Parts: sequence; structure tokens; C-alpha cells
Amino acid sequence: MTYSLFLLVPLVSSLATALFLLYRLLVNYNAARKTDLPIIVLPVDCGNPLWLIVDRKIAQWIRRIPVGSGTFTRFNWRGWEIWDRYKAHQQLGDGILFVTPGKNYLQLCDAEAVSEIFQRRADFLRPPEATEMLNIFGPNVGTTDGTQWQRHRKITASSFNEQVNQRVWMESIIQSTGLIHYWSSKSSITSVAQDTRTVSLHVMSGAIFGKSYPFRGADEDIPTTAENSSGYGEALKTILDRCIPLVVLGRKNLSKPWLPKSFRELYQATLVFQDHMTKAYEGEKKAMMRNDKLENNLMTSLVRASLADPDQKGRTTESHQQGLTEEEVYGNVFVFNFAGHDATANSLAIGICLLATRPDLQDWIAEEINTTLTGVDSSESSYEAAFPRLPRCLAVVYETVRLYTAVAIAKSTGSSPQSLKIGTNTVLIPKNTVIIPNYSALHTHPRYWGDDSLEFEPKRWITHTPTTKGSPASSRPAEYFKEPTTRNSPFVGWSGGARSCPGRKFAQVEFVGVLVGLFRDFKVLPVPFKGEDEGMARVRLLHQIRTDTGMRLLLQMLHPEKAVLEWKKR
Repeated sequence: MTYSLFLLVPLVSSLATALFLLYRLLVNYNAARKTDLPIIVLPVDCGNPLWLIVDRKIAQWIRRIPVGSGTFTRFNWRGWEIWDRYKAHQQLGDGILFVTPGKNYLQLCDAEAVSEIFQRRADFLRPPEATEMLNIFGPNVGTTDGTQWQRHRKITASSFNEQVNQRVWMESIIQSTGLIHYWSSKSSITSVAQDTRTVSLHVMSGAIFGKSYPFRGADEDIPTTAENSSGYGEALKTILDRCIPLVVLGRKNLSKPWLPKSFRELYQATLVFQDHMTKAYEGEKKAMMRNDKLENNLMTSLVRASLADPDQKGRTTESHQQGLTEEEVYGNVFVFNFAGHDATANSLAIGICLLATRPDLQDWIAEEINTTLTGVDSSESSYEAAFPRLPRCLAVVYETVRLYTAVAIAKSTGSSPQSLKIGTNTVLIPKNTVIIPNYSALHTHPRYWGDDSLEFEPKRWITHTPTTKGSPASSRPAEYFKEPTTRNSPFVGWSGGARSCPGRKFAQVEFVGVLVGLFRDFKVLPVPFKGEDEGMARVRLLHQIRTDTGMRLLLQMLHPEKAVLEWKKR
């Protein structure tokens, strides 16, 4: 009898859970029907943290079953958008509602509707569950709303100034010079993603903390006497690579002795990263108190902001202080690292591999770089003089981000339904609906980008009509960068509206600086495998980029070590 009851409890519990999920699915489906939008029913909530750990593997397993195809394997996993591109929207419409037992998700491919969402920031907020990971070290510009967000935005936006951009340019040139020296010394390399992460980490370290480190390749030993970024870098990498347990369990709970060793290692990584930020914060604060001459880096700017309120230690984020609390400084520093390190590093790796498939584009940007820097060593170039005159390099940045946007910024209707014009119809979107601008579809739909919308063509960003962005290098026909419009643009690579990425220029300067360091004197090509010629190798590499790029924490090449590249002197 006791044994039967023991078996009955989990059976009843499982049945009750299934019935509750079915009930929630029916409730959400009924709400979705009232919108008259196309509906796709999915059995699992797209945002369930536990599902995010196993979604891709389960979808792959089900595809192997003879009947294992359909909406589940097409849509119910992270990164489906990069495979599907604009096809679902071309088939079903600009707005598609995914109905799940948890929430409804509106996938949107309408430039005007997306622009309106970004403009109506009081109506469409960031869903709290989408920003939990960014709150690990404190409130920040990415997780606050209302007047608190306005305060964070004002301070962080002023921190990303032209002096910081000059530092970013200098660090990018230094790092890419070391990078090309390392890559060109080898017959082939398989570490493009690992090495671009090092480059991005060191640029971030210089720009945020004012600490410069020499570049070290993936298999280069670090001298034991040398100061290096390995502790800070490894801690950040561990946090970003294992973020889901951090969000699900919370930072403090990861230290429990009965949890897996990897969880305790993650907890230690948060301590190391916190210690690194604390030391930098205290150092900047002491230097400021001594009236020392301060460098132009992001930590200095944030410390200035925190000390703008003398009583900031004792105040809460709900008070009306003008500066930042110490915890808020740490929160923003982490967000800068999260967005500026992984996103830029992944984009760099993809961009370099894309250029390896297009020797004509490598020649195109090399011509611009050498014309702009005639008679000037790259290490002596300045951001102010060089960056505005490199529209071709900037076009490579935008085209890479267009095809492979690091992450989509989700919005939510919150506690009230919201009306939104999608196409020619105005739709009342139910409350608590998550709205996801489908960047992959917006950035590749032929309606916006033409018949070559899926091709890597940076020249689409170049115009011969003068613009406010940059000036052409002399001795070439006038070329200008074609800046996307601020409203109703199908390009939202750095989000849009008032909450667009404050570090956009930072990322662009870094990417362009690295292109200058790499392609001024060198070219890259994929190493042919047995039986391949150079053309076949380029086709294979392009196929790898298209089929092996997917979501982990952000969009990235899933197996970048398979991209075997060779660098040669021009």
C-alpha cells in the first residue's frame, strides 16, 4: 500500500502539471485568437531557462524521427531565426504570434512597427526575465526603466565620449598589430574566435579600466613575470559561457557544496570579476580624492558620476540622487563587458571569416586603408583623422552586423494590452506578450534589401552622395557611408530609439581599428582541404558560416575551430 502511494504521488503531480500547462496554453491561445494574427502553437515556453539548456539537442533528435518535422523543430529552439531568415514572415505575414504554455511571443518583421515600439518606450518595456542576467552585479542602463533609466542613460552616454573612442582606436590598433604578427607567423590558424575574444577583452580593459596588455595568441605562453589579463578574462568568459545557472539559481546559491563543481567554479568567477571591479573602482576613487590627473576611461567617468552624490553609499536606487551608487557602477561595468566583449568578439570572428571568402572585398578595404594612412604608420594614426575617412571599413562592420546580429532586444506589453499598427492593420496586442523584433528577418527581407539580401555585400552601404557621416579619402572618387535612417529603418543592429546601444560607436571604432591592423598589409584565405582548390575552399567556408552560426548566449560561430585560415603578406 505504502509503495503504491509512493508511485502515485509523482504520477498525480505530473498529471496536474500537464493539465495546468494545457490550461495555460488554452488561455494564451484564446487571447492570441482575438488579434487575428497568424498563430503558431508551441508546446514549450521559448523563454524557459531549463528549456534553453537542452532545446537545440532535443530539436535535433526529433528531426531524426521520420515524422519529426513541423513547427516544433522549425521554431521551438534558440536561434531558429538565423536559419529561417525571412521565410516564415514571407509565408505568414509581418507579425506572427507564438502561443506557448508560458507566454505569447510576437515575432515582428515590419520596420515601421519596430520603430514605433522603440519610440513608445513607456508602453513597451524590457521584460524583466530578459534582463535578469544583466543584474548580477547591480542595476544598470540595461535593466532599469523610467526615471532610473534616464539617470543611468545620461551618465553612461556621457561616458562614451570622443576621448574614450580615441583610446579604443589606439588599443584596437595595438591589439590587431599583435594579432596579425601572431597569425602571419603560422602556416594556418584555427583560433580566430579565441583570438578575437582576446583582442576584444584587451580593448575593453584599456577603455574601461585604463589597463593595457600585450596580445597573446591562443597557444602562446604568458611569461610568469608579466602582468596579464588572464584572471579577469577567464572570470568574464566563465560568467558569460555559464550564465543560465547563474540566472536560475542566483549568484549566492552557486556556492552550495552539494551543487556540481562547475557551478562552484562559476561562483568563484563572479568573485574574481567583482574583486577586479572593486580594485579598479577604489583605485580611481583614491586618485580622484588626491586630485591626480585622471585618464579618459569608462571607469573614471562612472566613478566621477558616483562621487557626484557625496552620500551615494547610503542611498538606494529609488532615491533621487544625481550620481551612481557603487553597486550601480559595478552593474554598468559588467554590462559594458557583456555587450562590448562577447558581442564584438563574435562579430569580429564572423566578419574576418566572411572576408576570407571575398578576396575582392579585402582588396577594396585595403585600398581605402592605405590611401587614408598614406605616409602614416598604423600605430601613429589617430581616431579623429582616420576613422571618418574609412567608410568602406565601416560598411564591412554594418554588413556583418546586418547578417549576423548578436542579439535581439525583446520588448513586452507589460500589464496592459497595447495597440500597434502592423502593415495596414492596427492590432491590439494582449497584455504580457513578449515582442521580439525579428532582426534576422528584418535584416534580410528582400522587401528592404533587394534580391541579394542574403549575400555579404558591404558596398550596399556606400553612396556617392555626401552625407553627414565621414568624408572620403582624397585621390578616390567621393565615397560616403550611407547612414541608416533614425526612424522606420529596417536596420536595427544596435537596437533603436532612445534605448539604442550607448556603446555603438565604441564597437564600430574597435571593429574598424582591427580591420586596419589586419588588412593594411595582409590578406586572408581559407586553407583548402584535400581535393579542394581555393574557390572550393571559399564556398565551404561560406557554407560553414551560414549553417554553423547559432545562439549560445549571443549569436556566434558554434565551431569556429573548423574555419582553417591562412594569412599572407600582400
